[in-house]
Amino acid sequence: MTPAARLSAAIEVLDQYLSGTAAEKALTNWARRSRFAGSKDRAAVRDIVFDCLRKRGSYARLGLTGRGLVICHAAAKNTSVEEVSNLFSGEGHAPSLLVAEEKAALFPASPTESVEAVYNMPEWLGEELKTSVGADAEAIASGLTERAATFLRVNLSRGSLQNAIDLLAKDGVTAIPHDLAKTALEVVENPRKVAASTAYMSGLVELQDAASQSLCEGLPAANRMLDYCAGGGGKVLAYGDGNKAALFAHDAKPQRLRDLGPRAKRAGLKVQVLTTDACKTSAPFDLVLCDVPCSGSGAWRRSPEGKWALTHDAFADLLLVQQEILREAAPLVAPDGVLAFATCSVFKRENEDQIAKFCDKNDGWHCSYERRYSPLEGGDGFYIAYLTRPEPS
Repeated sequence: MTPAARLSAAIEVLDQYLSGTAAEKALTNWARRSRFAGSKDRAAVRDIVFDCLRKRGSYARLGLTGRGLVICHAAAKNTSVEEVSNLFSGEGHAPSLLVAEEKAALFPASPTESVEAVYNMPEWLGEELKTSVGADAEAIASGLTERAATFLRVNLSRGSLQNAIDLLAKDGVTAIPHDLAKTALEVVENPRKVAASTAYMSGLVELQDAASQSLCEGLPAANRMLDYCAGGGGKVLAYGDGNKAALFAHDAKPQRLRDLGPRAKRAGLKVQVLTTDACKTSAPFDLVLCDVPCSGSGAWRRSPEGKWALTHDAFADLLLVQQEILREAAPLVAPDGVLAFATCSVFKRENEDQIAKFCDKNDGWHCSYERRYSPLEGGDGFYIAYLTRPEPS
């Protein structure tokens, strides 16, 4: 496919997305209809689509259509009206010719300064971000419009970082250490080759964000650890590498745990999956981690659809769910144990405010540690807090 044909494909995918189809589904639908497209073409079209989703606010100056978004994407990647016009030639599989209005919007002399355009998120979420992080808001919003880095966690029980770097290199993957975590590698070349690499297939490396790895590294030692909102199990597996704790995993939606067994086997770990009732009968645990459902705002580089789909009501519901999870998990913690609360959110109402509310309503509990991971540090945005209570006398 030519660069122009890829733009046409992205327009098609984005129009389907804007009609209500999830972006991944729209991409899959296009790929099935376009058997002629090779892997590089599919990757390129995907990159265009996700760039448009990340920067939808600033790219919407020609209206919220696939064509309008892709025209502004093309303007951002080129330096002149002529260069963009050459892509929109109407020849072959290229998009149709630009009209005068479209040409005039390519490089505006005075870009719009609306919150949605500057922050590339709905206005109310831009205000939420400003309230939460203050002077860093615009920089964080800008960072969330960039493509997310690919990070790997090295299973140190299987080998060193250098072992992993060398083995990945044999499969054409270039990776370098990252400062956020002692186990973290950032893939700087050929990230799409990771899943088929020997290092990955053998369990030497796992895909995991660097900030998420750091969060797991910092968790206190325990004899019995429960990941109460385990999802795919990445955090319980990261914790198990280097800790001798008995490992347990639970999720309110058990189907999310379907890949945990194979992942644990590949990592050489044993993780016992518990139902909600089994969590109660198996308690207490020295460490209970609640990586709660949240806005996902710290990871909007990876899932940019989320910021455009989130509503006021859905956000309010998430806050209630987070509070309910804390109430459920607290009785599972041993008297001298730790209840760790985590989100991949940059919003204060999902983080510090939730901890303050919990401590206000539950005598004896207090926050003994908290840490914000900013997207400006390279990884996703995260928050972690440790809740403890004095051991009964």
